[in-house]
Amino acid sequence: MLRSYLFEAAGVVLVRTKSYSALKAWGLRIKKRSGWKKAGIAVARKLAVIMHRMMVTGECFRFSNRDVVTALPPAA
Repeated sequence: MLRSYLFEAAGVVLVRTKSYSALKAWGLRIKKRSGWKKAGIAVARKLAVIMHRMMVTGECFRFSNRDVVTALPPAA
């Protein structure tokens, strides 16, 4: 079930989002080269890796390298 949700989220990132993100640009370059399905699978996998890192570090998702926001305050 999670795999299908990740694939659906990847499709949304590639097709429906209007704002720029490095993830979308990366996925669209793969789409040009290999097609929609492979790009969707690649973006879904990258989303899974990003979400896992977010859980481990406690950071928020950054659409671009300019936005730096942390989810949790630094430990004292």
